[in-house]
Amino acid sequence: MEWKPSFLSRLFRRAASWRLKIENDQFSVTLNEQTYPIPLEAFSSLRFRDGLLWTNVTVWVGNEIHLVGLRKSARHTLSNQLRAVTSRQNFRTYYAKIMGWLKLVDQVALTVDAEHRWLTHDMQHELLSEKDALKIDDADLKALFDSPVIQTALGDNKTRVLGRLRQWSQDWPTHWQTRNKAHMIRELDACSDLLDNVESRELNDEQAKAVVCFDNRVQLIASAGSGKTSTMVAKAIYAVHRGFVAPSEIIMLAFNKDAAQELQERGAQSLGRLGMAGVTINALTFHSLGLTIIGGATGKKPSVPNWATKANLGLEKLGVIVDALKDRSDEFRTKWDLFRLVFGRDHSTAPLRDVAEAFDREGEARLITLNGEHVASQEERLIANWLFYNGVEYAYERPYEHDTATADHRQYAPDFYYPQLNLYHEHFAFDAEGQAPAHFVNYAEGADWKRKAHASYGTQLIESTSHQLRTGEIFAHLSQELTSRGVELDPNPDRPIPDSGLVPLEHIDLVKVLRSFISHYKSNSLTAAILHERYDALPISVFKFRYKMFLELAIPVIEGWDAALKEERGIDFEDMINLAADCLERGYQSPYRLVMADEYQDASRARARLCRALVQEPHSHLFAVGDDWQSINRFAGADVSVMTGFVEWYGHGEVFRLEKTYRCPQAICDASSQFVAKNPAQLQKTVISVTEPIGPEFLAFQLSSRDQVQNGLRQYLDDLHQQLSTGVVPGASDRLITVFVLGRYKADAQFIPHGWEQRYGNKLEIRFKTVHTSKGDQADYVLLPGMMAGGFPSMKGDDPVFGLVMPKGDTYLHGEERRLFYVALTRARRSVVMFTVTARNSLFLTELVNDGVVIVTDIKGEPIQEKRCPVCQHGVVLQRSGKFGDFESCSGFPRCKYKPEKPTKKRARQTSFRPRR
Repeated sequence: MEWKPSFLSRLFRRAASWRLKIENDQFSVTLNEQTYPIPLEAFSSLRFRDGLLWTNVTVWVGNEIHLVGLRKSARHTLSNQLRAVTSRQNFRTYYAKIMGWLKLVDQVALTVDAEHRWLTHDMQHELLSEKDALKIDDADLKALFDSPVIQTALGDNKTRVLGRLRQWSQDWPTHWQTRNKAHMIRELDACSDLLDNVESRELNDEQAKAVVCFDNRVQLIASAGSGKTSTMVAKAIYAVHRGFVAPSEIIMLAFNKDAAQELQERGAQSLGRLGMAGVTINALTFHSLGLTIIGGATGKKPSVPNWATKANLGLEKLGVIVDALKDRSDEFRTKWDLFRLVFGRDHSTAPLRDVAEAFDREGEARLITLNGEHVASQEERLIANWLFYNGVEYAYERPYEHDTATADHRQYAPDFYYPQLNLYHEHFAFDAEGQAPAHFVNYAEGADWKRKAHASYGTQLIESTSHQLRTGEIFAHLSQELTSRGVELDPNPDRPIPDSGLVPLEHIDLVKVLRSFISHYKSNSLTAAILHERYDALPISVFKFRYKMFLELAIPVIEGWDAALKEERGIDFEDMINLAADCLERGYQSPYRLVMADEYQDASRARARLCRALVQEPHSHLFAVGDDWQSINRFAGADVSVMTGFVEWYGHGEVFRLEKTYRCPQAICDASSQFVAKNPAQLQKTVISVTEPIGPEFLAFQLSSRDQVQNGLRQYLDDLHQQLSTGVVPGASDRLITVFVLGRYKADAQFIPHGWEQRYGNKLEIRFKTVHTSKGDQADYVLLPGMMAGGFPSMKGDDPVFGLVMPKGDTYLHGEERRLFYVALTRARRSVVMFTVTARNSLFLTELVNDGVVIVTDIKGEPIQEKRCPVCQHGVVLQRSGKFGDFESCSGFPRCKYKPEKPTKKRARQTSFRPRR
């Protein structure tokens, strides 16, 4: 189409000759025999100015050109044609971009198919980024495609173009996921020979899929005994077999030297089995790798003092640092002693009955002070312990000197009484606004009555509040109140504590807390400033003053620890990880493209950070293998959230599960799974066993006392040895039957019978291990001699101050202990045998009994029934003998004083019988 000046414009204006032309959707203007192409983007610059007889047009072609004399009737046609050309050219531009991107996708797909590769997240991300960079709005594209102009222009090509547009707009991640599933099926078939022979037992379907999935981030949640090591080794060899990475670009990471050596040996065995001579796949500990990276990045491999790596030497060194701080500062010494004696025990927010150390005759829960009193609250105990430490004479709940008892109320007994001063002290549970907890019914009225009683009788009363205690103001307040009345405070950490008194936190125990605190502090790359920020963010309800006191000890000790390292130009375990991650994050090139992390459930934040830094370059791969149900090293910095929050930590990831176990029979799988999965924070999985049961899976024997536990083990082993010898219980064809005696603590080794080698050595191999060191190992029979209260679960819970150095983790009661017990149960291929003593069943054993898993019997197998104490709910009612004869009482005596009344013997009424007359 073309337009020229109108006749009238040529007649009256003698308008210059011009011509506007559209040909093949190309727009041009010819003026004075000079033709100018008009680009698409110039269309919007056309301006129309209507006159009486015609329309003038201004167009930009590098400079403005004025066209005079367009017929007025042609303006509408020209505008429509311009819009049509614009639409067609826009659509062509969009479509060319779309076809270019689709061609790129096809090329990538052909390449990964040819190389037998997974279409990884990184590849997908790059393709989608290219797609986004085209800045094509799908809604605008659809509107353009649906317009009459484009529909007419497409003609017979409409169906083909529509297909391409639908392909462009599809859900590409879902499409690629389908592609990867098909790829996995092909690979499982193509590599079946390798997968069947890489280990001594062919990989099962779960293992094979985890091997073949070669996305950038893959997590394998492996059940106990499910063959995770086999899967790791197989994946490394599969990567070499397919040429994805060179052997030197693979690293298998383990948490200790033994585990690293096992990985190295298992890899070598599998390579030999497949005839892959000359190939080596390396395994290292995290710390060894860290040292290597630091050395490579800085040119100097750092030294590591022995005391920074050996637990006992580390505690000794820390003790020296603390002693030096005490010697240099009387203030530090005082704070140390005060914290250890008065504030060392956690000011727990748990219900008092759950943490009670004593119960009175009415069943009221009580706590024990340093001075041996039984007090009714955590706050009262803190006050009593502070008074004891300072040598202040006091009486707890001594009856008021005036008679206040009525028919409805017992005699008034103020919280504290100071006989030297004839002074009473009431501690009220009021917050900063003077309000008591909502469930304290009529509490304010009771406080008012007490004040009025003292005013009425003219007795001296001082008060303190919960708010004052939580802020620490109470101690300055009490000091002022007491010293102003003539009491001389005498702080003495060596004041003798009565036998009935609370056992304070020992010096070495506080040193251990600090050592663990330092480990977490450095594992999470914290600073003193961050600690103070976290402290400031704490709510007042958590007894902030105790946190403040702890930080006043911890920060100087941390500084002393780092100064000692600097003095020897050394680093510690945490530094090995942190500094290596620093080097990688600052640009040092990772030598690895496939990083495989074993026991990932025990990774600290620092280890997870190192893993992330190792694979930060695009197209690197991380394979993290672990079982959150077996995360038991929180004391060493482990943070189970890096396992349970794997996808969030790395931003993406494929997750696989190994739920088939070759170790425990199904009954042990079911009971242990049910037990650990009560914690809702644990990842859910269903464990299926392929192991046939041999004998009872669970036994629990109760002995009369702790001294009898060793004898109980001996009797059980006697029976087992005899049954093996007579064939009642089948042995193993090529080895001795293995028995683990697993202890919560090393001291539990005392329960192994002396001379077992001579008695049982021809049939049994018996080893003692702590549960922590048993992880990764297995035995036919697992004996747990410490199933007494305080054994499982240990009541030595993490101190709340660790909340300052650790991310929010598992808040389920005894969460870590529950996982540790799960580890103990799942070491057994045949049976778990538990030993306890009368009235001392562990909470976990009681739970298994209540769940119907096991029945507690005596050593001969007769069921035992215990009557739970109705007062404390912890002890059991026992038959005892005394000077007045036999009686019953709680096993927790003297801390629980429950003793049922003996039934009184009623004299039989005699009746006389007289025969009737």
